[in-house]
Amino acid sequence: MFNLVTLDNNVQILTEKMPHVRSVSLGFFIDTGSRYEVPEINGVSHFIEHMLFKGTKQRTAKDIAEELDAVGGQLNAFTTKEFTCYYARVLDEHFDLALDLLSDMFFNSKFEAQDIDRERNVIIEEIKMYEDTPDELVHDIFASSIWSGHALGQPIIGTADVISNLSREKLIDYYNTHYTPGKLIIAAAGNIDHDIVTNKIRSVFEKSEGAGQARIMTVPEPKRDVVCRSKETEQVHLCVGTPGLCLDHEKIYVMQVLNTILGGGLSSRLFQEIREQRGLVYSVYSYHSSYHDTGLFCIYAGLSKQNVDQALSLIFKQVKDIRQSGVKDEELQRAKEQLKGGLLLSLENVNTRMSRLGKSQLYLGKVVSPEDIVQKVNRVTVTQIQELARDMMSPESFTLATIGPWENCGSFESMLDDLRNR
Repeated sequence: MFNLVTLDNNVQILTEKMPHVRSVSLGFFIDTGSRYEVPEINGVSHFIEHMLFKGTKQRTAKDIAEELDAVGGQLNAFTTKEFTCYYARVLDEHFDLALDLLSDMFFNSKFEAQDIDRERNVIIEEIKMYEDTPDELVHDIFASSIWSGHALGQPIIGTADVISNLSREKLIDYYNTHYTPGKLIIAAAGNIDHDIVTNKIRSVFEKSEGAGQARIMTVPEPKRDVVCRSKETEQVHLCVGTPGLCLDHEKIYVMQVLNTILGGGLSSRLFQEIREQRGLVYSVYSYHSSYHDTGLFCIYAGLSKQNVDQALSLIFKQVKDIRQSGVKDEELQRAKEQLKGGLLLSLENVNTRMSRLGKSQLYLGKVVSPEDIVQKVNRVTVTQIQELARDMMSPESFTLATIGPWENCGSFESMLDDLRNR
């Protein structure tokens, strides 16, 4: 059972009591990410995330690092395409410390010039590390291919050229615009009392002002592309997929079941066909990412270049089979139980509970209960899965992105012809 309170300045506070645990997770969700950045400042949200750990008017960077460590707690943050989250997990008796630390970072970070320059170098090294991790980088190349020219296609981390030229003034201007009460959701889960927690948060935030800019979005127009980046790696890393569904789409749970059957686990069709039966890969899986107004469906595989054509052919074979013949009843039931079990097991973790509250409120304006999700998953039918596969996974929708020593991109087009004609 969760509770929601909205302060007069539009700060939203959500809590969920878990009396059987001794911990509490507290998260600040700011309604900004790389999607809301113009190309000239791409990466600024992630840069600001780093800067909030570099010191406040009351604490040095070392103080921030040490205070929760000293009580066995955890402090972290992450930036996504559409929001940024700062969170802490502590024993329930240290909730006040977590709130004080996160709110101090939110309100009082100094953005000193020498810290910005030092962190600029850190982020550039992070970008270089990312460029040397092809199994992660290929997903960004895939997104930038489908959403070419749109902010959703930008890398969250930015580029070295942009980060090198981001000034203190631009950082502070973006921070002042987006880090305001009107763009903040605070979520807490664990061994807490709603009224006590709400009153403590209220005392910190109720006097702050600033509605923040309204969320301005343009729906991306997906583009079909084939991008093969040559790189001297041992494996070819590939992503192949289509545009997907937004988070509040009426068929989102059909999509989750479809994804689970196709590539969502060890029993999935792709894992069993490509790895277990043929030994062509070590890693193969599919996933679906949802945003405010769109989504992305992707199949990933990492494999030797001589196996790429065969693996792609097997991927399209499974897609074609689902589009033409649907899925079996036993597959459907197994996928449903896998999804429900994964959901309910994850809810034993306070961080997961906290994250669910914040993200649901941010994207849906409400929190969907686990019981409602289970009911929606249970209602998914074989017919719905086949219809969605036919609509979403047509040959004309697929984009391919690869990194590695494979440049035979032309074979992809012939495979799509085979998919049409099979």
